[in-house]
Amino acid sequence: MKTSLFDLFKVGIGPSSSHTMGPMRAARRFTLSLEQTDLLNRTARVQVELYGSIALTGLGHGTDRAVLLGLAGEEPSTIDPETIEPKLQQIRSARQLSLGGRKTISFHEATDLLFHRDRMFPEGAQTQHPNGVRFSAFDSTGAILASEVYFSIGGGFIVSDAEGAGDAPMMTNASLPHPFKSAAELLEIAAEKQLTISELMLENESALRSPEEVRSGIFRIWGVMQSCIDRGMRTEGILPGGLNVRRRASRLAQRLRGKGSTDPLAPLDWVTVYAMAVNEENAAGGRVVTAPTNGAAGVVPAVARYYRDFIPDADDEGILRYFLVSAAIGILYKENASISGAEVGCQG
Repeated sequence: MKTSLFDLFKVGIGPSSSHTMGPMRAARRFTLSLEQTDLLNRTARVQVELYGSIALTGLGHGTDRAVLLGLAGEEPSTIDPETIEPKLQQIRSARQLSLGGRKTISFHEATDLLFHRDRMFPEGAQTQHPNGVRFSAFDSTGAILASEVYFSIGGGFIVSDAEGAGDAPMMTNASLPHPFKSAAELLEIAAEKQLTISELMLENESALRSPEEVRSGIFRIWGVMQSCIDRGMRTEGILPGGLNVRRRASRLAQRLRGKGSTDPLAPLDWVTVYAMAVNEENAAGGRVVTAPTNGAAGVVPAVARYYRDFIPDADDEGILRYFLVSAAIGILYKENASISGAEVGCQG
């Protein structure tokens, strides 16, 4: 067991954990590697090559935008969505970007951001995954300074081909009081230790941070989810992407408010509206929480909001238990199957 609750629930931007958040994090990581190896100031040009699924659907998922922002040093969890468009407009109009926010280089998308839609994997890569991207840095003479291949494997996680492993895990079996690899193990340990699943998860999460930090981190995630629901229910208009899809959550919410509380099925309708509001915010490139991916980002917050709004005596402890148990289930899928939309579909 090496996945934390805070790996599964990550604050970022839409519309895709694999095609937006992953490439943005990879671009930033490559830029940081240039700085750490004293190559940043020598870099005059960067070329980015996209392969497989990330090349085929990248434009619709904003991969081009994510790469530009990542190269400029932006991080999905901290960037203000309101600043995205002005920053992209500045980069594209000037045909320049500030690499890592420090070194200004020219950047022409036609030649520096390539979509290899006819190739599945970067040539020479040892890792094989449908979401591959190669970054290359050149000096002023055109000589290559550095090249690195990354794979975006779902949920915002990235894998370096050179390392052959993903992001450094927040947890390891050696550091956990209750490691588990399967649902059967999880239930067996909980029964043996006389713990609920949420109590077991809280003790695991508290192995590397204090229980207070775990609680505050969960409630920060829940706060971002609630804000996302609220924005989605009050925002109208056409979603980006060129298909002229109109937002529906706001109108449906207004209709449900007009019905009042006499309809016994209204709570179920609200769950749908909550999930739709998050999904529309995600599609619009807004701030969302992977749960465990952007493609499924509406499910967990919708159920939590239903609990808060419609369950008598709902409280913060119930929210805490809910996220801890959700994470336990998500860990089983992440470590035994896949949360990559390119492999199993966005709802997989």
